Amino acid sequence: MSFQQGLSGLNASSQNLDVIGHNIANANTTGMKASRAEFAELYASSLGSSGGISSGIGVEVSTVSQQFTQGNISITGNSLDVAINGNGFFQVALPNGNTAYSRDGAFKLNKDGEIITNDNAHLMGLTAAADGSIPTGGTIGPLVLPSGGEIAAIPSSKITLGFNVDAQAAIATGTAPSALVPVLATYGTSITTYDAQGSEIPVSLYFTKTAANTWDVYSSVDGATPTSNGTLTFDVNGDVVTPTSLTDITLPDPVGGTFAVSLNADAATQYGSKFSVSKAVQDGQAPGTLTSITIDTSGIIQGTYSNGKSIAAGQIQLATFTNVQGLAPIGGNYWLATPSSGDPSAKGPPGTGNLGGLRSGALEDSNVDLTKELVNMMTAQRAYQANAQTIKTQDQVMSTLVNLR
Repeated sequence: MSFQQGLSGLNASSQNLDVIGHNIANANTTGMKASRAEFAELYASSLGSSGGISSGIGVEVSTVSQQFTQGNISITGNSLDVAINGNGFFQVALPNGNTAYSRDGAFKLNKDGEIITNDNAHLMGLTAAADGSIPTGGTIGPLVLPSGGEIAAIPSSKITLGFNVDAQAAIATGTAPSALVPVLATYGTSITTYDAQGSEIPVSLYFTKTAANTWDVYSSVDGATPTSNGTLTFDVNGDVVTPTSLTDITLPDPVGGTFAVSLNADAATQYGSKFSVSKAVQDGQAPGTLTSITIDTSGIIQGTYSNGKSIAAGQIQLATFTNVQGLAPIGGNYWLATPSSGDPSAKGPPGTGNLGGLRSGALEDSNVDLTKELVNMMTAQRAYQANAQTIKTQDQVMSTLVNLR
C-alpha cells in the first residue's frame, strides 16, 4: 500500500490554501496582483512500462503564477498618488541600488525633494532641464524636485512687449517728458523686474507720438524721472520696422551697482484702434518654495512655487516586459527582473507604445476578487479533507491485511 497520493494531495492542498490566504490577506494592498496555485499530476515511469497501466503517484504544485490583470482605480485626491491605467510598471531604485518594478503609486516627498516610496525607494524617470523641458533620450535616474522644493531668484535680463498704439493719436507737443501734451502717462504700462536676490524693481514704460508713424519710448525705474529708450517707427501696414533699436533699461543691483535689461518691442503695432497691451513679460523671477505638485497623464511632474512659477521637474518613465509572469516578487509591492522575464521590453513615457497612462490623485486597488477567493478556500478545504480521507482508508486497508490470520 502507498500513502504517496494522499500525502502529495495534502501537501498540494496546503500550498493552495497558503496562496489563497496570501491573496485574501492582501485584498486591500495597493497594486497587489493575485496569485494562483497551478497543479500537475505525478506519474512514476519504469523501464518497459506501457501507457495506460499506471495509476499515478499523486499531485504537485507546478508553479504559483501571478495574475497581472488591471485592478480598480480608486480616487484619493492626494496629488502624489498615481495609478497606472494599462500596461507597465513604475521603475524604482531600491536603497541597495537595485532597480525594482512596482504598480504601487503611493509616493511621498522627502525633505530633500526626492520622490520616494514608503520603503525609501526612489521613483525613476527623466529629470527636466533648468527651463523645465524634458530631454529626449536622456538617462533615467531618481526624480528630484529642484533644490529640495525651492527655486532660486533669477535677475531679469529682457523685457518683451506686445502692444498697439493708436494710429489716429495726436502728435505730442513739448520737449521735456514732464511737459508733453498729451501727458506722457497717456499711453503706458508697467512691469515688475527682479535683481539677483529676487527683490522687486517696478518699471513703467511710456509711449508718445512724435511724428507720423513714429513713437518715442520712455522708461521709469521705481518711480524715477522717465528716460528715453529710443524710437519705434511703423510701416504703412502698421507693423513695427524691425529690427528695433531700443536701448537697455538700467536697473540697480543689490550691491550698489547696476545691471542692464534689454527691451524688445518687435511685436508692437500701430493700427487705428485704441491703445492696448497684449504682452508684457520679463525673464526674471523671485525665489520660491514649493506649494503644490501635479502629475499629468503623460507622467510629467509639475511643481508650482510661491512665486507663481510652474516648472516641470521631470517625467515618470514606465517599463513593461514580454513575460510579466517571469518577474520575481520580493515583498513591499516590488518585483525584480529575472532571466525568465528578461530585461524590460520597452521603457518610455506613460501613454506611448503599449504603456498605460497615469491617473494622478488615484491608486490602483488589488485585483484580488475576495468572493472568488473565499469560494476557492472552501474548495481547497474540501480537497484537503478528501486527501486526508484517502490516507485514512489506506490505513484501514493495511490494518485489515496485518490482522489476517
